[in-house]
Amino acid sequence: MSPDEKTARCEMAKIGASLFDRGFSVGTAGNISVRLSDGILMSPTNARLCDLEPDRISKLDLEGNHVAGDRPTKEIFLHQAFYDTRPEARSVVHLHSTWATALSCLEEIDPEDCIPPLTPYVVMRVGTVRRVPYVRPGDPKSGTLIRELGGKYAAVLLANHGSVVSGKSLFSAVCAAEELEETAKLLMALETRKVRYLNGHEVADLKQTFGTI
Repeated sequence: MSPDEKTARCEMAKIGASLFDRGFSVGTAGNISVRLSDGILMSPTNARLCDLEPDRISKLDLEGNHVAGDRPTKEIFLHQAFYDTRPEARSVVHLHSTWATALSCLEEIDPEDCIPPLTPYVVMRVGTVRRVPYVRPGDPKSGTLIRELGGKYAAVLLANHGSVVSGKSLFSAVCAAEELEETAKLLMALETRKVRYLNGHEVADLKQTFGTI
């Protein structure tokens, strides 16, 4: 095992516990992954994120074959789809966090842009978020739906399910997932009020200053 892989395994266990302890994941819901030079590390199936043991974290080769550790999450297709379409992605975080999941269930949200620019930080850290149609958990079609987006989005909402967020590191993916959750909470809290969103000029200024996701 390379030093980089050992470090990644320990970081996944530490961050998984933090996500669980802070309520971003309950029971065995949610999964995380990290892409290495020779494969992908994924949280195992039926494992709570607070219980990840570094040496038992699943490892797949770059073709998606299970090569080490416990059996990987059944949501492997979500992770592989992001890695296949976003070469810059080094990590993927899938959560069933309360507010993002609640937002994913609303009939009236815009599936093309379901997290409007409420704050500068959701623009900077998450970008535009698409909602993809519902499929049952673990269905390979979920990966197909993400691949069809062509890598244009760093994050999606799965209808009636939760969020999936990619990042250039595990830390950045988790921070983006947390920002998405907090923005979803704000949107739900403000849904009966008239809201001022950032306008096109303000969004363009943020993208020019801080870059795109």
